[in-house]
Amino acid sequence: MKIVVVGGTGLIGSKLVDALAGRSLEIEIASPSRGVDTVTGEGLVEALSGAQMVVDVSNSPTFDQDAALAFFEASGRNLLAAEEAAGIQHHVVLSAVGTDRLPDCGYFRAKMMQEVIVRSANVPYTIVRSTPFFEYINGIVETAEEGDALRISPALIQPIAGDDVALALRDVLLGRAQNRELEIAGPDRFRLDEIAREILAANEDPRPIVADARTPYFGAVLRNDTLVPGDHQRIVAPTRFEDWLRRYVAQSLAPAN
Repeated sequence: MKIVVVGGTGLIGSKLVDALAGRSLEIEIASPSRGVDTVTGEGLVEALSGAQMVVDVSNSPTFDQDAALAFFEASGRNLLAAEEAAGIQHHVVLSAVGTDRLPDCGYFRAKMMQEVIVRSANVPYTIVRSTPFFEYINGIVETAEEGDALRISPALIQPIAGDDVALALRDVLLGRAQNRELEIAGPDRFRLDEIAREILAANEDPRPIVADARTPYFGAVLRNDTLVPGDHQRIVAPTRFEDWLRRYVAQSLAPAN
C-alpha cells in the first residue's frame, strides 16, 4: 500500500512518517524540497501514481490572511483534483479545533476553505481537527508581546503533544474514511495564560503575563470554549502537559553532540 504524506518534512509530517515506518507501507514524502509543490501542481501526478491514501499535513508559510487563503485554496484544489484522477481511496487532512468558530481570524477562514474543498471533492475523506500542539505554545506566547509584558487570553485550551497528533493521524488514515470531522485533544484543560506562564518558567523567561479576555488570538477574540473540543467525535491523547514539559526542559538542557 502506498501512502503520500503531503508536508512530510514538517513537524507533524516527519513524526507521522516515523509512525508509519515498519508497516510494510510505501511512503511518499511530498513537499517542495522533494520536488512536489501542491500550490503549483508540480510533481503531483508522479507522487500520487499507484497511491491509495493521502494525508495532508501541509501548512501555509504565513498566518497572513491573504497568503494563507491563497495557499490553502490553490493547494487544496490541485491536490484533490489530482487525487480524483488517481482514484485515491482515503484523504486525511489535519485541520484545527475552532476552525468553524473563528470567522474573524483570516487564517482560520483559510483553513475552513481547505475543509470545504475536501468535502466537495469526489474522494472519501476524514478531517482531523486538532487542538494546539504543546510545541506551538512558545509561538503563541511570542505573538502576545506588548512592551515588557505578554497580554494573553485566559480562554480554555486543551493542547496536545505533536507525537500524539501523528499517532492519531496514522490510526485514522489506516482506518475507514469517515466523511466527517473528528477532533483530537490532549487529556487536560488549562487557561491559555496559565500554560503560557509554565512555558515561560521552563524557559527562565521573567516577562510578566497579563490575562486579558479582549486580547486577540491571531486576530480574533476568543470565547471561553473556542479552542477546546466541541460536539464532534473525539480522540483524547494520553500525553500530559507536565510530562511533555519535563522532556522539553531535559532536551533544552542536554549538551549538543
